[in-house]
Amino acid sequence: MKKFFEEFKTFISRGNVMDMAIGVIIGGAFGAITSSLVADVVTPLLAALFQSPNTDALNITLRAASEGQEPIVLGLGTFIGAIINFLVIALVLFSVIKAMNKAKELAEKALKKKKEEEAAAEEPKGPTTEELLTEILAELKKKA
Repeated sequence: MKKFFEEFKTFISRGNVMDMAIGVIIGGAFGAITSSLVADVVTPLLAALFQSPNTDALNITLRAASEGQEPIVLGLGTFIGAIINFLVIALVLFSVIKAMNKAKELAEKALKKKKEEEAAAEEPKGPTTEELLTEILAELKKKA
């Protein structure tokens, strides 16, 4: 049993697990924001479009309520809200990932440029090809 808890401690203390936990928490908070956006902004706009106080105008009643029976309603308004919620989340995630990739690309370019500059600064300045050829010619003239 002790070994099990040691393995669990090792597993839970890895960076990936902590990052995932933070992502889940932020995802939950972000879900609340997008749900509010859909419920408080988009849904009223759709309701106004259909001239209704809410999105009930988008629902289709298949069977009306009668004594002892609940109505059967297709909740198209709720479904459209869920689709919009998904699209908003997908758009924001796409934008965040795209921004992160761009930032990573810029950081890699800057690091590569810095390494190239350091390498260029470290290279000893030697004689040019023309100077070497002049020296060789002078040596050959001395021998001749």
